[in-house]
Amino acid sequence: MKSLERNANDIRKNIVDMIYSSKSGHPGGSLSAVEILTYLYFKEMNIDPQNPKKQDRDRFVLSKGHAAPVLYATLAQRGYFDKEMLNTLRKLHSPLQGHPDSKKLVGVDVSTGSLGQGISNAVGIALGAKIDKSNVRVYSLLGDGEVQEGLVWEALMAAAHYKLDNLVAIIDNNGLQIDGKNEDVMNIYSLKDKLKAFNLNVLEIDGHSFEEIEKAFDIAKDTKGMPTVIIAKTVKGKGVSFMENEAGWHGNAPSLEQRNIAIQELESKGV
Repeated sequence: MKSLERNANDIRKNIVDMIYSSKSGHPGGSLSAVEILTYLYFKEMNIDPQNPKKQDRDRFVLSKGHAAPVLYATLAQRGYFDKEMLNTLRKLHSPLQGHPDSKKLVGVDVSTGSLGQGISNAVGIALGAKIDKSNVRVYSLLGDGEVQEGLVWEALMAAAHYKLDNLVAIIDNNGLQIDGKNEDVMNIYSLKDKLKAFNLNVLEIDGHSFEEIEKAFDIAKDTKGMPTVIIAKTVKGKGVSFMENEAGWHGNAPSLEQRNIAIQELESKGV
């Protein structure tokens, strides 16, 4: 797991740097999802950065599209494009827009941003793969605030109805959204009970543990006849002490001083 840890730490540093450079972006929910995307792109998914459009590739849909920095940093780390491009985040004419755009950036399968639409697209892709009798697997990352959207539950109902066991939805359960704690804004709990009532295979894990992430994805592959939803307990702003568990870092960029402190903290981890 050491190589995964090194990649995750590099991805975190790049997230901080690119958001500082753009003076805009969403660091909190990007940093909380780093281990999940690192595992997907470096171990789990059938992908090839040298052949990013190969027909039988697994698909990833970032349903919480505002967390685009974690996707961009992961794609660059995996070799889809040069890391130098990361500092063009949100700049005019850059393919790295504030939300992922599949028409502009290689490696992005679905344009996302409007919450709930990403998982809906993922369900459609998974259903298409089933109809085609393809081995393609589909992964989608949602925010926990995002599941307040009714569209999410319509998509999950359809996924269960069509027995899409090639679909894995991961909920980044960091407990916070732009306005504060989930339970204060619009209570979503108990997530596990709600999801089980939709006839879904529900797993709960530590979303920062590669061992637990690996076990969950293995269980998902072995589960037949129903989709899997992984509730990943995470820390918003993970890895940067002053950002951790602070809702205010949902959509704010660090100052130069804050950027330097964050990078120093991440470099001191020695992975």
